[in-house]
Amino acid sequence: MDIKQIQELIKFVSRSGVNEVAIEQKDFKITIKTNQAPTVINTTVPAQAPQVLAAAPAAQPAAVTNAAPVAEVDDSSKYITIKSPMIGTFYRSASPEKPSFANVGDEISVGKVICIIEAMKLFNEIESEVSGRIVKVLVDNSSPVEYDQPLFLVEPM
Repeated sequence: MDIKQIQELIKFVSRSGVNEVAIEQKDFKITIKTNQAPTVINTTVPAQAPQVLAAAPAAQPAAVTNAAPVAEVDDSSKYITIKSPMIGTFYRSASPEKPSFANVGDEISVGKVICIIEAMKLFNEIESEVSGRIVKVLVDNSSPVEYDQPLFLVEPM
């Protein structure tokens, strides 16, 4: 199971409202627990290849999903915040020579790649889940980001 599949599983669990999901395959086991408490992912890998697949440090209500945009509650409440679905390093472009995926003033649509987050040597393309215009980029290029950290402010269209 790769990081993308784990993210999709977390999204599914938070949307469905179940309290716990456990999956066991021959080489690992994953358990995701919710219910207004921190989302916990326990992963066990065989002793000959120890590694941690993922950890989700933030508590979330069931109605909020990992990468889902959430309306801000402060004075910029007309904007939607796109948050980081994982811990990693934020990149605005595929390489230093390439143009940024999304800049202030750019119009984005659902499914458009807006950044890359590198986690455990994997480069994960982060796609927008809203349509709108980028108002502000909240993270510097090549900066570490936390789970659920705001990345972009978007004015909905």
